[in-house]
Amino acid sequence: MPSLSGTLERITFQSDETGFTVAQLREAGKKAGDLTTVVGPLVGVTVGATLRLKGQWLRDPRYGRQFKVEGWEVLRPNTLNGLERYLGSGLIKGVGPTYARRIVATFGMDTLDVLEQEPERLKEVQGLGKARIAQIQVAWGEQRHIHDIMIFLQGHTIPASYAVKIYKFYGAQAMAVVQDNPYKLAEDIWGIGFKIADDIALSLGIPAHDPRRARAGLLYVLAEALNDGHCFLEREGLIQACTSLLEQHHFDGFVGLVAAEIPKLAADEKIVMDDERIYLAPFFFAERGVTAGLAGCLGLSPYPSMNAGKEVDWAAGKMGLTLAPEQATAIHTALKERLTIITGGPGTGKSTILMALLLILAGKGVEVKLAAPTGRAAKRMAQACDRPAKTIHRLLEFDPSVRGFKRNDDNPLKCDLLIVDEASMLDIILANSLLKALPPGCALVLVGDVDQLPSVGAGNVLRDAIDSGVIPCVRLQQIFRQGDGSLISVNAARVNDGEFFDPLPGYKGERDFYFMERQQPEEIAQEIVSLCSGRLRKKYGFNAMTDIQVLSPMKKGVIGTDNLNSLLQQALLDSGALATGRLFREGDKVMQIRNNYDKDVFNGDMGFVLAKKVDNDELVVEFEGRKHIYSPADLNELQLAYAVTVHKSQGSEFSCVIVPMHMSHFTLLQRNLLYTAITRGKKLVIVIGQSKAVIRAIGNDKVMARNTMLAERLRGCPDPPG
Repeated sequence: MPSLSGTLERITFQSDETGFTVAQLREAGKKAGDLTTVVGPLVGVTVGATLRLKGQWLRDPRYGRQFKVEGWEVLRPNTLNGLERYLGSGLIKGVGPTYARRIVATFGMDTLDVLEQEPERLKEVQGLGKARIAQIQVAWGEQRHIHDIMIFLQGHTIPASYAVKIYKFYGAQAMAVVQDNPYKLAEDIWGIGFKIADDIALSLGIPAHDPRRARAGLLYVLAEALNDGHCFLEREGLIQACTSLLEQHHFDGFVGLVAAEIPKLAADEKIVMDDERIYLAPFFFAERGVTAGLAGCLGLSPYPSMNAGKEVDWAAGKMGLTLAPEQATAIHTALKERLTIITGGPGTGKSTILMALLLILAGKGVEVKLAAPTGRAAKRMAQACDRPAKTIHRLLEFDPSVRGFKRNDDNPLKCDLLIVDEASMLDIILANSLLKALPPGCALVLVGDVDQLPSVGAGNVLRDAIDSGVIPCVRLQQIFRQGDGSLISVNAARVNDGEFFDPLPGYKGERDFYFMERQQPEEIAQEIVSLCSGRLRKKYGFNAMTDIQVLSPMKKGVIGTDNLNSLLQQALLDSGALATGRLFREGDKVMQIRNNYDKDVFNGDMGFVLAKKVDNDELVVEFEGRKHIYSPADLNELQLAYAVTVHKSQGSEFSCVIVPMHMSHFTLLQRNLLYTAITRGKKLVIVIGQSKAVIRAIGNDKVMARNTMLAERLRGCPDPPG
């Protein structure tokens, strides 16, 4: 790995949060004005410090040749002038250039030895009193401690970027934590998962069959199961998966060692053992909380004096509509019950039902709030209902300072009715938070399409609530959004019923759904790029950035999102400055892939890169009119979004959707995935690929089971009063 040494002459930028630094270094043996730009996470280094850096040379398109720091150590200054600058740079509180000059004049090249070993000798320096000497001793000790921690962390295969996170989280205890149990890093610090912590532990000499490793492995397996939607794992399956992960089958007694850690984790309240079911603790309590919250909403109507039948007829007349029987039933149920589920596919009249319900309640003094899981879904709900709607996170007033919601059972929402759209996206944690914030007596209407993919997070709240059989539910099946040649809703319904797309034989008019047969992944990719880069704009006026969305079943492969994003970025953007080590450019379409409560940006939110600050490698990203700064350490929260997985598109709607379908996606070809992709399109849907892949998906209606107990718990609740 390339390295260089020299004196730090100037710090151009340094982030207090991440330690990312842009600085000027005078390399050893070079002239005073001949400086090298160095960039990277440098914590505790100051102007005048003599450094040995390890890293890579790179060439920035605007600022030229730079050295990207991946590891560093502070060397002792080897000149009196270097010592003066080092001590007088602000490194030590209480020592400026004047006192630095006096200290070095007194002790010469032995100055640092005096500070470290004989600090009491500072009284020999003219003008230094007891108070200032004590201050210098404390400050010097802190600086040496920071330096020692960083050197220790880097010395054990921990990259500098992770070392900064570890130091920021643990402070002075960082070294002790890593030495005692590096697996705590995976529990405490986002971005340092089990595998990184495991590498660190093994490099420190912790045995592969150590109980701490077994404990960390169990937590990791349970956390990974959340990605598949499971709220729990069966005990034996958990032990088997953990043993396989840690590759200790050969070690006699390892299965017993893993099993012995389960009750210890339960005693530490990390997990909950519910018979043979093992939950991460928050998910057990969330599932139980959702059960209690939904059961508590069952019961008598909140509008006892209302004649629901007359009100439905009145609303239909006011809107100039003839409501279908199932639409009238849905409105009637929502007026008679405190908890109602309304489910149906696109074009089945869900928005009409909500507008009629809101019209009826408008003059009754009923305070109604509208919410949806994502910003896009909330915006669409607000447009359809012509009244404000919020994301659930904003409705519940998330407070970053406490990492929780301000609205809860102690400070409930102020409303008589809450309507939640896209309820299929509710995971068990968010649903629990929402239900806890409902005020006593508040009615709840959950609206969604249960045939879509389930939530990205753990649980299957909408389906479980319906399957429980205890919650009033109206399923909408009649399609209304069907003009001449309108096939999106028709084909979504056909897919849901296990039928291939409607070919419309002999139809010559404008149509909103196309299937394009292509056999090779490369052909499909080329067709997608061609459509996005000009053909759809020419024919329909679609903007490739704002109107068109490519939805792929998976990330990898020629027609996975990773490769398609690369191809589309190249086709749609002029060449521009790249963020260091990343592929983001000014103008890029991006998606947030984890909740960032400090920024008020959440998993699945889409935005655009407005600018890249070349001097400090930060990005300015806009989400729905709100601008946010992303430092280099934040960039792993973003991914390109010209193409996203179908799972990531939930709750969104796009003018035009393009869906590649190929047998290389075999393991993910499912009916609910294709149905979800089609129902994201508003004006045009294009499916490109193999008909046999489409047939495979349509024929595969076996939804992957999720380990949840919500339906069973709801069935076990006592009947509501009345």
